[in-house]
Amino acid sequence: MSDIVPVLKNMTFSELEDYVLSLGEKKFRAKQIFKRMYEGASSADEFTDLPKSLRGRLAEEASFNAVTMRAKQISKDGTRKYLFDVPGGDAVESVFMHYKYGWSICISSQAGCRMGCAFCASGMKGLSRSLTAGEIVDQIVSVSRDAGERAGHVVVMGIGEPFDNYDELIKALGIIHDERGLGIGARNVTVSTCGLVDRIYDFAQDMPQVGLAVSLHAPNDDIRHQIMPISKKYSMDELMKACRDYTEATHRRITFEYALIEGVNDRDENARELAARLRGMLCHVNLIPINSVEEKPYSSSSRQRAEAFAEILGSRGITATIRRQLGADISAACGQLRLQETE
Repeated sequence: MSDIVPVLKNMTFSELEDYVLSLGEKKFRAKQIFKRMYEGASSADEFTDLPKSLRGRLAEEASFNAVTMRAKQISKDGTRKYLFDVPGGDAVESVFMHYKYGWSICISSQAGCRMGCAFCASGMKGLSRSLTAGEIVDQIVSVSRDAGERAGHVVVMGIGEPFDNYDELIKALGIIHDERGLGIGARNVTVSTCGLVDRIYDFAQDMPQVGLAVSLHAPNDDIRHQIMPISKKYSMDELMKACRDYTEATHRRITFEYALIEGVNDRDENARELAARLRGMLCHVNLIPINSVEEKPYSSSSRQRAEAFAEILGSRGITATIRRQLGADISAACGQLRLQETE
């Protein structure tokens, strides 16, 4: 037996078929394994529709699980935050939230992040490594199994920059959409990026039905340079062109995430400038009063300031909403997830 144990959740359906054939089994066994695995089965003993001999081989020669749950916290609003160990000594966090349309899960794509946004906890220790497709997908499976609720919506907005792990992200999205497995429709999935322009073009071609959210957080280059290092590689003009080209190619509305930071980007003139920059775009602005991070010097804008900002955008034809804050009491809100290390 090889020292490298294959992780079945890292495999697409066709890859799993090839693996099953390599074991000398019939191809249809892959469908049985894929289905049960994404229903939550996590050990060979739970695959009761497989022959005992195959269950024995899978138990000895393969792994069903890509992540291991270490801890969970439950907020007073019902939001659940999960801490998962991943191979190599790192850990990542996922958040399970309930909205009027059902359960949504926010998952991580990397252990740590190298984007270095000034107000975010996720990149404080830099990037440790990118996750595999199986480690991305298994967060959904593990959380749904523990909570006893199916995640109907997925947002790839947890720890990490998804487009900095592009190939594994695309593979994971394919597994998430596969109707033989999780079967979560593309339009119920959103991927967030801080603005990797080249990958926005790739994403428009590769996953045109998946939602795109762009972490903008500023109306101009000067402010963006202060809080988002990626802006030194891609200017606002380049980013806005990519976003306009994306909407033209996909006919999908972009969500612009805008974290409101007191005294930095939340003034009336900032709102007016943002509205002018977004005029005519197929877009929506999601205003996020920034969540506190102990080590960061920034403060959240008040609710009154957020409402005034949204009103200015709306008066200029830009639809905007103020994000409902969930899980802040367990540090599960936007910008509060961080790279954890196993002890």
